Amino acid sequence: QVQLVESGGGLVQAGDSLRLSCAASGRTFNSYRMGWFRQAPGEEREFVAAINWSGGSTYYADSVKGRFTISRDNAKNTVYLQMNSLKPEDTAVYYCAASRLSGIVAATSMFDYWGQGTQVTVSS
Repeated sequence: QVQLVESGGGLVQAGDSLRLSCAASGRTFNSYRMGWFRQAPGEEREFVAAINWSGGSTYYADSVKGRFTISRDNAKNTVYLQMNSLKPEDTAVYYCAASRLSGIVAATSMFDYWGQGTQVTVSS
C-alpha cells in the first residue's frame, strides 16, 4: 500500500514556474513507477509525465515536453514535477500516482494509487 500527498500548487502568472512535490509513504517507494496527471474542470484526467523506479527513464505528454521535468528522490520517498513557462491552459488539479507496472505507463488505468491532488492556476 502506498499513500501519496501532493503539495506545491498555487496561483501564478503565465510564464512563471512552480514545483510540485509528492510525498509517498511505505518502504517500497522505489519499486513503483510514478506519474503526474492533471484534470481541468469539465475535462477528463490526462497524463502529464512518468518516471521509472530509478529515475533514469522519463516520459512526457507532448503538451508539456520541454517545459516540465519529472524527477524523484528515493531516499526521501518523493517525486517532483518542475513546471516552467506555465500557460493558462496548464490550469488544473494535478495528481500524483504510483504504478506497479514496468515499461511506459501513461493511462490512468495503469496506476494503482493516487493522491488527493493540488490545484495549479495560471492567470494570463
